[in-house]
Amino acid sequence: MKHSLVTGGAGFIGSHLVEALLDRGDRVSVIDNESTGSVENLARIIDHERLSYTKGTVADRDLVRESLEGVDEVYHLAAAVGVELIARSPIHTIETNIYPTELILSELDRRHQQGQAVKLFLASTSEVYGKNPMKLYAEEDDLVFGPTTRARWSYGASKAIDEFLALAYWREHRLPVVVGRFFNVVGPRQSPAYGMVLPRFVEAALAGRKLTVHDDGHQVRCFAYVLDIVRLVMELMQNSEATGRVFNIGSDEPVEILELARRVIRAVDPAADVDARTEFISYAEAYSPDFEDCRHRVPDLSRLYETVEFRPIFGLDETISRVLDWKQSESRG
Repeated sequence: MKHSLVTGGAGFIGSHLVEALLDRGDRVSVIDNESTGSVENLARIIDHERLSYTKGTVADRDLVRESLEGVDEVYHLAAAVGVELIARSPIHTIETNIYPTELILSELDRRHQQGQAVKLFLASTSEVYGKNPMKLYAEEDDLVFGPTTRARWSYGASKAIDEFLALAYWREHRLPVVVGRFFNVVGPRQSPAYGMVLPRFVEAALAGRKLTVHDDGHQVRCFAYVLDIVRLVMELMQNSEATGRVFNIGSDEPVEILELARRVIRAVDPAADVDARTEFISYAEAYSPDFEDCRHRVPDLSRLYETVEFRPIFGLDETISRVLDWKQSESRG
């Protein structure tokens, strides 16, 4: 029986990962400070005999050291999340992303030097590509950030530092790490509170409100269903060829944000006038006058699919349908 530690395990992706690890037969420990996650996300399994839950922060060295005892794998998902939170609280973003990662790596390295190798999955993000103008992002592409006067880029820069740290521990000490850059993961339990676009659209559509589209809506993104992503992460951690490498993780089915809004509206009401149900707002109004965005963000998944056998099951329309079903069941209580 493996013992896995999941930081941020009460969050959106983290809670689904915890369920999958338990289903695999693991003993699972979770640390979450519940700043953006919620123990309610683990309601179905919170009393599981192989689950240990701690409300705490991975910025606490004593807690991290204690939690690593007897652990075989670590999935480090704890981080600042959401464009809205990042734009509003750049200090929190930078500190939350960098210090705990350095702490976890140093504690894992201490154990590694004692002959106890524990593999780490570091959850990173497509935000590290910044505003690189490429139409397709590959793992070896340049990272292109805006100026430091634009808080928007603090998230991607801080996660890039996390990647540099993790890969440095691999290069210098052979600490086994896998870095995964998530591209717009969506599904049940994802909150619209931090600017996450699909749950925000679904919530508005079900409430009969207009869907608010930022800028002109022609930004291109890819949306992957959380259960597919969890499966890919677990397969990467089981594959020795993934160690010491960076992987894009997501869907490569692109869609414009305005088209995403239209699909959500049609899924709720096929007869709706989609243009009458959408409205536009500038980035300055939505976030701040100095906010910048990336127009096109699509991952090259070649490296991922050369390494793992699993292929995503859920397309975009089914993903939207499942998020709708979840929100409707949640509203029914």
